[in-house]
Amino acid sequence: MSDAPDFQGLVGLFEETHRALQARAARSVDVALVVRNWLFGYYIVEYEQGGADRAQLYGKALIDRLAATLSSRGLRGISPTNLRKFRAFYEGYPQMQQTASVESGPRGSLPDMQQTVSVESSLTRSLQPALLEALIGHFKLGWSHYVVLLTLGNPDERRFYELEAIASAWSVRELERQIGSGLYERLALSRDKDAIRKLSEEGLAIEKAADIVKSPYVLEFLGLAEQARYSEHELESAIIDKLEHFLLELGKGFLFEARQKRFTFDNDHFYVDLVFYNRLLRCYVLIDLKVDKLTHQDLGQMQMYVNYFDRHVRTETEAPTIGILLCHRKNDALVELTLPENGNIYASQYQLYLPSKEELRQKLIAWAEEVGS
Repeated sequence: MSDAPDFQGLVGLFEETHRALQARAARSVDVALVVRNWLFGYYIVEYEQGGADRAQLYGKALIDRLAATLSSRGLRGISPTNLRKFRAFYEGYPQMQQTASVESGPRGSLPDMQQTVSVESSLTRSLQPALLEALIGHFKLGWSHYVVLLTLGNPDERRFYELEAIASAWSVRELERQIGSGLYERLALSRDKDAIRKLSEEGLAIEKAADIVKSPYVLEFLGLAEQARYSEHELESAIIDKLEHFLLELGKGFLFEARQKRFTFDNDHFYVDLVFYNRLLRCYVLIDLKVDKLTHQDLGQMQMYVNYFDRHVRTETEAPTIGILLCHRKNDALVELTLPENGNIYASQYQLYLPSKEELRQKLIAWAEEVGS
């Protein structure tokens, strides 16, 4: 079978790209691998779309033949399965082809990718250094991260998790945990349409007190069974033991200060379960844990804690203290009746198990339709 036009040029471009990025391996192995794989996917798509003669001559056999040829020339990790994955990677991030600016966008965002670096579609041309440099500047995660992200069919959801993984330096395991817990859906369900759009453009931006509140918080990492009996002390201890994960669940900018923070008022001692400081909001965040139903006494006590910190702890340059009550059961009407409007105290439920992603997705769809109607 004779070669279709430019097949040898296609093979040569693969080899040149592999060599160019292999030379950078000592400096940044994973980023080089990501860029190489994206470019490989780009080449395949460009070649497949290059003319009807190619499609008719090769069809599905192109991937198998390309894998065999490249492997015989010493390129590693070039199986048919991987080549199909590279093609899917390019198809999931085609906008990277249209990038020239390596300027960073808003805080926590990916770089602007709207201008064009004269990407030559002809496969007879050599790899362009400008495109290579731009791609290296844009991809911020490892290849394993992108493999996980490609399992998400919703582009907005995928971009949200990409932004969060970059901003919070999530490991692959943490990225999978956050996706599995439905973080995007849970945040979206608590926001309006404009705020949902911002999630996919900026990630979780911490600009006001309400931005740090999720409903529900998912504490499945604690290892406590959903129906288990446990004490408030056991729950608090479990959260402290897994503080790193709990901070990821809370959001960005949190610094741990104390557990069971004591303060004295009129010779009575009071203890706040957990005290954090959020450097983005520049304020204290107090958290009390309730193992069961939230009562109006709990809300009143948190109001006292917040008032004490505002009057005796925070400085004039700091923002008002935020109080969060984590409970297993919450009565929204009671919370609304007890707490002042536009206050800085929030009640949120927690779960000790992963919610159903499908259930969350269906709720989000129904919610979006309701808002849009």
